[in-house]
Amino acid sequence: MKRVFIIVLDSVGVGEAPDAAKFGDVGAHTMRSISRSPYFKIDNLRRAGLANIDGLDFLGAPKTHTAAVAKMREASAGKDTTIGHWEIAGVYSPNPMPTFPNGFPDEVIEEFEKVTGRRALCNKPYSGTEVIKDYGDEHVRTGALIVYTSADSVFQIAAHEDVVPTDELYDICRKAREMLTGKYAVGRVIARPFTGESGNYTRTGNRRDFSLEPTGRTVLDAISGAGLDVISVGKISDIFAARGVTRAVASHNNGEGMAATLSLADEDFHGLCFTNLVDFDMLYGHRNDVDGYAKALAAFDAWLPEFTSKMKDDDALIITADHGCDPGDEATDHTREYTPMMLIGKNIKPVNLGVRSSFADIAGTVSDMLGVKYETFGKSFFNEVIK
Repeated sequence: MKRVFIIVLDSVGVGEAPDAAKFGDVGAHTMRSISRSPYFKIDNLRRAGLANIDGLDFLGAPKTHTAAVAKMREASAGKDTTIGHWEIAGVYSPNPMPTFPNGFPDEVIEEFEKVTGRRALCNKPYSGTEVIKDYGDEHVRTGALIVYTSADSVFQIAAHEDVVPTDELYDICRKAREMLTGKYAVGRVIARPFTGESGNYTRTGNRRDFSLEPTGRTVLDAISGAGLDVISVGKISDIFAARGVTRAVASHNNGEGMAATLSLADEDFHGLCFTNLVDFDMLYGHRNDVDGYAKALAAFDAWLPEFTSKMKDDDALIITADHGCDPGDEATDHTREYTPMMLIGKNIKPVNLGVRSSFADIAGTVSDMLGVKYETFGKSFFNEVIK
């Protein structure tokens, strides 16, 4: 095949994983929660075979479907964006990344204040929208940076764009990334710029993630190393610390990400286009917005036929996810869930691959589809799906 597209529906999980109890996620089911919304509409995904995936027959499974489908179990010890994407790209992470449920130790904050020259506020797990509401005024008045975390392995820095311009905030995040090593090596340092006035602060679309480099060789490294294209859309380049990416296309939301991916379908490249659609997780999962989540999936479903109409005979599209974030539960954190996998293409057999033991099966399959040599712990299903 000449072109492979991977679209990650960020956090669209399909039911608790067998080890969900270890993560406090018994009963989590992102897809079931959003399916109860009156805005849930997935006619095209259903025809492709989403409802035929093991355990999703409650969505109304058709007798025949057009895609190869599977239910993916994460092998790595995590339920976050970084580890999930790394495993999709072929890297196993046996240990979870560090989290800080009580905030960061004094020594970390003291070093951060030293290298940035600014005082830190908050230093607690916090909602991103609530933290600027509670600390925004003090930040604007003093110039101190709002530092917070979550249940994920993240060091987040919020600043008003009129107080700390985005380029300066990005530079601050780079300094934080350099100092957060060893036992403090969080998966991501995240810039969270906001604007507005007291009582009406709003986060902007200028978020940027500064990730650790993958701990192993990814399929992106293999593809670009073979001289082929690796085009990232959205935060993919950030997640992989730009490694293995030959071209990065910026997008700040699902609409921009889908538009960019659609445009790339008109380009004559050879290799991989890897897209992350962030809104499912960022705007709806973490905010327990079931209806908003359902509307976002319906919008993707409505967009899908336009994209597949542009696919050529030697193209393949993989739709999957990186973890869950059940908007129907009481928590606002990621959830340890299975993820869906749908593989669409004119040369793909519409088979049900059952339950796979690793997200990395996708990496093995992509390397086989593109004819690139790559070793991963995942097991390719290329021979099971190719016509």
